[in-house]
Amino acid sequence: MPYSPMLVKPMKEELTEIGFKELLSAKDVDAAMADQAGVTLVAINAVYGSAAGMARPGVRLALEDGSKRPDKLVTVFAEQDLEATERMRSYFPDIPPSEPSFALFKDGELVYFIPRYRIEGRDARSVAADLCNAFDEHCE
Repeated sequence: MPYSPMLVKPMKEELTEIGFKELLSAKDVDAAMADQAGVTLVAINAVYGSAAGMARPGVRLALEDGSKRPDKLVTVFAEQDLEATERMRSYFPDIPPSEPSFALFKDGELVYFIPRYRIEGRDARSVAADLCNAFDEHCE
C-alpha cells in the first residue's frame, strides 16, 4: 500500500530539486529508458532512514562534487509509485528489489548498482564517493 503523497512529497523534492526527473508510471519509465544514449542514473527513492541520511544527501554531494556527471537523472519512489518502481526494476531483473538504491546505465546497459546494504550504516560522503567513482569510470 502506497504512503500518503503528502508524506513523501518532501522526500521526492530532495531529488527533483537537484535535477532528477520523477517517473510516476510504467509509461514514464519506458519513455525514459527508451533513449539509451549516454549515461543514466536511476535513484530508487524510499522513506527509510538510510534514504534520508545517506542516499539522498550522498547523491546530492556526488553531483555537486564530482567532475563527471550522468547525462540523465531519473527517479522512482518505491513505496509510492508502485507501478513505476516495478517497471524500473524490470530493467535490472537479476537484482533483488532494494531501496534506496542507485542504478547506472550506459547506452542502455546496467554498468553499476548500489543496493541498500551498501548504503545503510555509511555516511553520505561514503555513498557520494562510490557514486563519483562510478561517474568517473562511466561518464564522459
